[in-house]
Amino acid sequence: MKCGTGERKKMEIELKRALITGITGQDGSYLAEHLLSSGYQVHGIVRRVATRESDDRFKRINHILDRITLHSASLENYASLYQVMTNHEFHECYHLAAQSSVPDSFSDEFTTMETNIKGTQYVLAALRDVQPECRVYFAGSSEMFGQVEEVPQREQTRFHPRSPYGISKVAGFQLARNFREAYGMHCSSGILFNHESPRRGAEFVTRKITSGVARIALGLSSELVLGNLDARRDWGHAADYVGAMTLMLQQDDPDDYVIATGEDHSVRDFCEAAFSCVDLDHSDYVQTDPRFLRPAEVNTLLGDATKARETLGWQPKHTFQDIVREMVEHDLDMWRKYQ
Repeated sequence: MKCGTGERKKMEIELKRALITGITGQDGSYLAEHLLSSGYQVHGIVRRVATRESDDRFKRINHILDRITLHSASLENYASLYQVMTNHEFHECYHLAAQSSVPDSFSDEFTTMETNIKGTQYVLAALRDVQPECRVYFAGSSEMFGQVEEVPQREQTRFHPRSPYGISKVAGFQLARNFREAYGMHCSSGILFNHESPRRGAEFVTRKITSGVARIALGLSSELVLGNLDARRDWGHAADYVGAMTLMLQQDDPDDYVIATGEDHSVRDFCEAAFSCVDLDHSDYVQTDPRFLRPAEVNTLLGDATKARETLGWQPKHTFQDIVREMVEHDLDMWRKYQ
C-alpha cells in the first residue's frame, strides 16, 4: 500500500505521523518529546530482542510511553521493517538508530557495519517500496570528517573518517543521497557535531567525566581516568539539535546540513568546567591512560552551521557551560543515593 499525493495531503490535514528509529536513545527521546509538543503522532521502532531489562531499555521515554506507539522490528531484518511500513503510513521518518560508540566500533567493526550500513539501506528501501512520499532524515555525524582538511568543517568539506563508525556513517550518508537522487525521495541528512545531555550514554567521554566528577564530589571515587585530553570537539545540546532535524523535513527541497555551535573545547576544558561545578580542581583528580586512546585519533572537530542558520533559521540555545552544569547536576542527583 503506497502513500501517494492524495493520502499525503490527507495526513497533513488530519495529523502528521512520524516514525523514529532509535527512539529509546538520547536523540530519539528528545525528538519524540519535540514532535509530541508540535502535535505529531509519534511512532518508534524498538528491537525485537533486548539484552537488558525493559525498564532500563525504555528509561529515557518512560514518561511518554502512553503517548507514543512502539513497533517491534530489527534494523538487520528488512522484512520486519517492511511490515511496519506496510501497516502504518508515515509523513516523516527519522532514522537515528545506530551503533554509535566510536571506541566500540574499533572493537566490533562487524556489528557496526552491519547495523549502520545495512540498517540504513533497509529503512530507505522499505520506504521506497511502500511509501516513497514519506520524508526521511538520516543522522550523519561529524566523525565522517575525521582527519579534517579544513577548520571549521562545512557541508563541502571532504570526508576522511578515522573509525569504523565514521566509515559506516559516510556510507549511510551516501545511501541517503543516492535514494534522493535516484528515486526522487525527500531524504535529508544532518551532519551533527557532538551533542550531549544528561541522557547521554555512560560510555561517552562527556558522561564519563560528569559521572566521575559527581562520584568524586560525593566521596565515592578518588580519580577520573581518561584518554586524550587534548582532543577538541564542538559540543552542543541534544535538545537543540533535534529541532534542526525537524526543520530539515519541513523544507520544500531535501538537502544536507551541518549542525554545530561553531565553538570548540578540549576534553581538558570539559573536565575543568565539570570540576568547577563542584568547586574542585580537575588537575588533582584526572589521570590519563593510553588504553583509552583511539587507534586513529581525531583531534579537532569544529562545525560551521551557517547554512542551517540561514536556510532553516536554526541556532543553538544552550551554551557549553549550560550543558556541563546540567549534566553534573543530574549525575550528582543520580549518585547521591549510593552515599
